[in-house]
Amino acid sequence: MADHGVRPGGSGRTDGIPMIPALRWEEPPEGPVLVLLDQTRLPAEESELICTDASALVAAIRSLAVRGAPLLGVAGAYGVALAAVRGFDVEQAAAALAGARPTAANLAAGVRRAKEAYDAALAAGDGPDVAARAALSAARALHREDAEASTAMAARGLALLDELRPGGGHRILTHCNTGALVSGGEGTAFAVALAAHRAGRLRRLWVDETRPLLQGARLTAWEAARQRMAYTVLADGAAGSLFAAGEVDAVVVGADRIAADGSVANKVGTYPLAVLARYHHVPFLVVAPWTTVDVGTPDGASVELEQRVGREVTEIGGVVVAPLGTQAYNPAFDVTPPELVTAIVTERGVLSPVTAEGIAALEGGA
Repeated sequence: MADHGVRPGGSGRTDGIPMIPALRWEEPPEGPVLVLLDQTRLPAEESELICTDASALVAAIRSLAVRGAPLLGVAGAYGVALAAVRGFDVEQAAAALAGARPTAANLAAGVRRAKEAYDAALAAGDGPDVAARAALSAARALHREDAEASTAMAARGLALLDELRPGGGHRILTHCNTGALVSGGEGTAFAVALAAHRAGRLRRLWVDETRPLLQGARLTAWEAARQRMAYTVLADGAAGSLFAAGEVDAVVVGADRIAADGSVANKVGTYPLAVLARYHHVPFLVVAPWTTVDVGTPDGASVELEQRVGREVTEIGGVVVAPLGTQAYNPAFDVTPPELVTAIVTERGVLSPVTAEGIAALEGGA
């Protein structure tokens, strides 16, 4: 079961308006719940979605009420713990959660981590209650680690920007949403821009609206406004004009899955930005925690790209904008080949050039 309600929110560090956490575990008298900030209602309304079982969380993931690769991993782990603590079928819950969004590597990884902790406790002879707490501990550890990774990536990403474009005054173009709404911390690509802002070295954050669901205009702009950053929203199709005018110093994006060869699957519209960046000699940086890297996916062609319903394209805000019966092509993600990526920034280090050998070296250095 799930319901909505406006809740008072806490927050981590912020230089602007406090934000309700994107996700948190609570244990009220009626039983444990996973509380999500409903991202489908932003920016008009800040309300929370209460998940009491894994099926409610699966529905929230599919509807994009909770989204973003790192946070999906954390949510998946908590979903396994929720099923275990409430006495539901953990195997079934884990399978449903892992398959809720196939492109996001973090989701399956988070589910796997909590499930392995649960199974290990049972194998050691512990009862279901102890095993459930083991799953919850694994989820909480992943949540903390993601926050720590966010901090590390922000520092590494800003240092790289300063190296590539000395003197500050960075004009950063980003795509989709990669801030605190998708992370246990302050995000991935957005966290780099935020670090530049706090250091007085961000001149402008260019925010792609990110069609068809406007995660840039609705969510990234919302986060940037709360942080009092200098930002401008642009239509996705205007990015080329922005490059041609010399107004972009770097493209900084996140990722939903990074293959073993360094291919990057991210929100659809990312690949065209990489092509534009290469033509205009602008650095193209991918910022993602190591949980996004899937060495079991050999290359970009092997990434399963989620296809979403056509009405997300043929409607805007519930208003039909295409003739009745119009077919729509609506992939949620596209793949950028490694040769178009200047660098991948992770908490483990910065990889440049992006190669299969480099990915393997960082994997082996864990």
